[in-house]
Amino acid sequence: MDFISEIAIWGGRITFIDIIDFIGTFAFAISGIRLASAKQFDWFGAYVVGAATAIGGGTIRDIMLDVPLFWMHDPFYLICTGLALLWVIILRKHLIKMHNTFFFFDAVGLALFTVVGIQKTIDCGLPLWVGIIMGSMTGAAGGVIRDVLINEVPLIFRKEIYAMACIIGGLIFGLCKIINVDPMLTHLACGAGVFITRVVAVKYHICLPTLRPEDDEN
Repeated sequence: MDFISEIAIWGGRITFIDIIDFIGTFAFAISGIRLASAKQFDWFGAYVVGAATAIGGGTIRDIMLDVPLFWMHDPFYLICTGLALLWVIILRKHLIKMHNTFFFFDAVGLALFTVVGIQKTIDCGLPLWVGIIMGSMTGAAGGVIRDVLINEVPLIFRKEIYAMACIIGGLIFGLCKIINVDPMLTHLACGAGVFITRVVAVKYHICLPTLRPEDDEN
């Protein structure tokens, strides 16, 4: 990994991209568990939905990149999902009142996982355009699996700007690489681009045109 900045924790060393990955995992797990609780899933069902949301996109990415699945070599991701479940259980009464909780954590997870997916793809020696595709998949595919599991139409297939936010973040990542921006700032700019795009699109009801049969237009 060309991102050298590391922090010593508990005798080991983690990179900034690792921190982003951990936060994204927690955020996405909470978004999945929160929706599962709204559907009155039991604790195990909620955990499964949270785990699928957190690791689903990255799993598909690693299969396509032909690299070992990340969560099979580090139990943190499954442990992190358990902590997210515990967090939701303890604060469930407050979460019910926080209508924007799901959206916030989903947007954070989408942004951070996009960064992780792009960087991992580039580390595998693939070009940036592939990185943007893999980053979008890392960010959005987990949400698709989550929505299927809870019997909802996936956000990525609705009018809302979702995967397109990942693409915009990827383009920002590429621009930063071209002008040789510091890697940490590149990651922050990419994540911020995804998050801001998602928030602005929802706030101002910006969406892509809907594909309709000709008969519906008359």
